[in-house]
Amino acid sequence: MKIITLNLNGIRAACRKGFLEWIQLQQPDYICLQELKAQEADLTLEMLKPEGYEGFFSYAQKKGYSGVGVYSKNTPLEYKTKMGIPSIDDEGRYIELNFKNFSILSLYLPSGSSGDERQNFKYKVLGDIKLLLDDKLSQNQYVAVCGDFNIAHQEIDLKNYKGNRNNSGFLSQERDWLTNLFQTGWIDVYRKLYPDTKEECYTWWSNRGQAWLKNVGWRIDYQIANQALANKSVNCNIFKDQRFSDHAPLIINYEVLD
Repeated sequence: MKIITLNLNGIRAACRKGFLEWIQLQQPDYICLQELKAQEADLTLEMLKPEGYEGFFSYAQKKGYSGVGVYSKNTPLEYKTKMGIPSIDDEGRYIELNFKNFSILSLYLPSGSSGDERQNFKYKVLGDIKLLLDDKLSQNQYVAVCGDFNIAHQEIDLKNYKGNRNNSGFLSQERDWLTNLFQTGWIDVYRKLYPDTKEECYTWWSNRGQAWLKNVGWRIDYQIANQALANKSVNCNIFKDQRFSDHAPLIINYEVLD
């Protein structure tokens, strides 16, 4: 089973850069999407339902903002686009697909870089998401949670860790949230496979300066899994040969069939 997660920074922009064609070459079982920056009416039929896939989406109320989705080769028994928490649901930050033996979630956690108000909002969302994840951990045989968490966990997860200790995305409270998540049963699958990788682990690069060319990046995109699924992980690739976004696709293969 191949799972991909990618923050698109706009699905329409990513598709203009060849994202849909790339999907057909990769042939993953599931693709978790974040930051659609679109409403359903903005999307073509091919964006809504690429060849061989069903598309499931949660859109933000605000136009051109946020939104998440999943492309799936398989039809779920059910899917959910709302948590019942307006602050998350209104911004389109959660979607969940459930199958007989497998559940997959796509999450887009907020950035707090615009100021204290959004940072406090981020902390509230982290608290609400933690409750959801605690509940999901043992609900199915295999569980995968994919997305842009907007947090680099450890010093090896970003280039300029010394200069970012007081910046959103690398604050101690955010990092502690991830640590607690991984101590309560969730597995950071990339780090399970590659515990010591540094410069090659990044999934996001700022558009400022020459961050991409100099590889001044952050690892803020994750696939986390319950123990049963994490134990089935085989290999991982961060795809950088073609750029669809300011993020890179995180691709992980698992030895398991739905």
